[in-house]
Amino acid sequence: MRSPDFVTAAASSPRRLLATALGLAFAVPATAAEPAAASAPDALDPQKATKLDEIAVRANTVNAASPKLTAPLLDTPRAVSVIPKAVIQSTASTTLTEALRTVPGITFAAGEGGTAVGDRPLIRGFDAVSDIYVDGVRDSGTQTRETFDVEQIDVIKGPSSVYTGRGSAGGSINIVTKAPKAENFTDASLGLGTDNYKRGTLDANYLVSDHIAARLNVMGHKNDVPGRDEVWGKRFGIAPSVTFGINTPTRLTLDYYHLNTYDLPDSGIPLDGPYTTGPFAGTGTGKPAHVDRNNYYGFADRDFRKTKADIGTVRFEHDFADTFTIRNTTRYGVTSNNYIWTNPDDSSGNLPFGYVYRSAKSRIADTRTGVNQTDLTGEFTTGSIKHNFATGLEFALEKSNVDQYNVVQPPGPGIAGRNCAASPLFLSQFACTSLQNPNPHDPFLGSYAPRNTPTQNRSFTRSAYGFDTLTFNEQWLLNLGVRYDDFSTRVFVPTGATPAARNLRSDVDFWTYQAGLVFKPVSNGSIYVSYGTSANPSGVANGEGSGDNANISVQTQDLKPQKSKNIEVGTKWDVFDERLNLTAAVFRSEITNARVAIDAATTVLAGTKRVEGIELGLTGRITEKWSVFGGVTHLNPVLVDNGPGVANIANNGNQFPNTARNSGSLWTTYAVARRITVGVGAFAIDKQYGNVQNTKYIPGYTRFDAMAAWQVNDTLNLQLNVQNLTDKKYYDKIYSSHYATVAPGRSALITANMHF
Repeated sequence: MRSPDFVTAAASSPRRLLATALGLAFAVPATAAEPAAASAPDALDPQKATKLDEIAVRANTVNAASPKLTAPLLDTPRAVSVIPKAVIQSTASTTLTEALRTVPGITFAAGEGGTAVGDRPLIRGFDAVSDIYVDGVRDSGTQTRETFDVEQIDVIKGPSSVYTGRGSAGGSINIVTKAPKAENFTDASLGLGTDNYKRGTLDANYLVSDHIAARLNVMGHKNDVPGRDEVWGKRFGIAPSVTFGINTPTRLTLDYYHLNTYDLPDSGIPLDGPYTTGPFAGTGTGKPAHVDRNNYYGFADRDFRKTKADIGTVRFEHDFADTFTIRNTTRYGVTSNNYIWTNPDDSSGNLPFGYVYRSAKSRIADTRTGVNQTDLTGEFTTGSIKHNFATGLEFALEKSNVDQYNVVQPPGPGIAGRNCAASPLFLSQFACTSLQNPNPHDPFLGSYAPRNTPTQNRSFTRSAYGFDTLTFNEQWLLNLGVRYDDFSTRVFVPTGATPAARNLRSDVDFWTYQAGLVFKPVSNGSIYVSYGTSANPSGVANGEGSGDNANISVQTQDLKPQKSKNIEVGTKWDVFDERLNLTAAVFRSEITNARVAIDAATTVLAGTKRVEGIELGLTGRITEKWSVFGGVTHLNPVLVDNGPGVANIANNGNQFPNTARNSGSLWTTYAVARRITVGVGAFAIDKQYGNVQNTKYIPGYTRFDAMAAWQVNDTLNLQLNVQNLTDKKYYDKIYSSHYATVAPGRSALITANMHF
């Protein structure tokens, strides 16, 4: 019988506790515990509890889904975090961003117009917007991703182009989707909460015949944002899939994913300087203005954001010769990101006068991706050496059209240079609003329409890769990996001043590598040292990038790729009879040829960026009733050499933008009774700067969450989540020059989970 994904408890019996999904499934840097294989109803039946004696519950039994990781995580020589479905559910994480907050060392950046609004994670200080994958295939286009069809999320940390191709300077994220299983089950959930929270999901799996299984996931969601009166969102998703040949050597899986989102984008809170011009030049704190957390500076009746994703996948797998598997994945996807929203602009120094200028930002982006990927995995021996290998080929074509709206806002951009105090017209026509008391329902007196002049981006990738874990004996393993990429990108800019500025191209090829040596002093522990590289060519994000992933330009199209490297020493241990997993890693990631602009016409590969850090993690059970999941990360992200030129040299030694020196999380649960589990969580993060000058920042914070779950009967489980328990006012993202995003306030929701 299949185990439900909701949280259960059985404090009266240690064996029954093994059935709790939350107590056995946690994610930390390096490894994660596996949800128990027995169902809660079975665990609650004393006559069936003895079946759990056969279950091997170990912290290292959940592994990353990529076939390129050719050893269990305990024996993989690099930091890898696996967030299983049970953790996503127990923390009530409904988006990718919410789920990733449970992993220390990941921060998030805000978007605008040229830098798209959407999922913008940074791993160890490096932008990973173009390093997000679904079932091992790059998920192009800026989106806001959901969790309703997610089985687990794998985070590979450190430069890792050898696994995923271009980019991946700080690591990569792989979303593993739910696939058909050889059993019948139906899981349904209905959630209600404060701030108009409503959510329903369905996960139904049906074994059509002995060798055909179908699965359907459906989601509907709506909510306001606590502490942000005007901000709201709603979304709908559906993901059907079917597998032919399940439990046979030859399998064919067809799946389709559709997601629609519609929301009012959050305009955030403007930053208080520091101001560079005007009577207040040189003043300002650089942090968000001291105003009410509910203040909304946009046009609530005009602003909008709509996204859409339609992705179809065909996967063929065949097992042969007992130890080999060949897999071919073909995917075609179309995504879009369409919005107009209001940036609370401070560029003219309006805040000291008590005003905010409403600057319109917009985007109309459509991305189409076609990928074919073939993998061959297996094992063999040469003499006394055992080989677990993976090799493959990948071909990908990505096309994106990026346009904007032409927003006409009275009284026009040429009057008083957006200076609200100098022009009463800006106030009377609502182009400006009050800093302390903005009216989000002021009428928008202008107009907007698509420009219909999209920048067209096209990228083509051809790749070949190979990995091998060589097991010499019970104590020594060697992991090797190599990848070759041929990357070509073309960009047509319809409004370029010259042909050279309108037609851009870059053709590069590069090799990346991975090597790691593992020593196992005992079977439940490992010590490793590893080295890995990444390559970041111009145009890596195919029109959706910024910073190190900036879009191609006249100045960058002829540059070679940025190269990054990572040296890491770590250890992983399963202790307390393999109930608790401990991890530690010390690392140094560095780019020695970073792109830097020395003037308006010249960009060179002359910068050095370095991150040194340490990660600690623990996951599993301290006792049969007490489970823990936690980790801390300390980073020293330094712009060692920001390139030639007085302005660049002035930033040498500064901290990376959007990166925290210290971050940590702890989630702990305790089975207080046979059917009741309670949990609390703490998530802390340090100050983050918004710019390379380190003059604009958001303060650090600590947030607390709480959870309680009650297994009512064999079918029904009730789960209560309280997010941001103390209603802490904090900021979770900052844009380089203008604003910071207010994190949600306190919210409470209760979810009824039903398993049939």
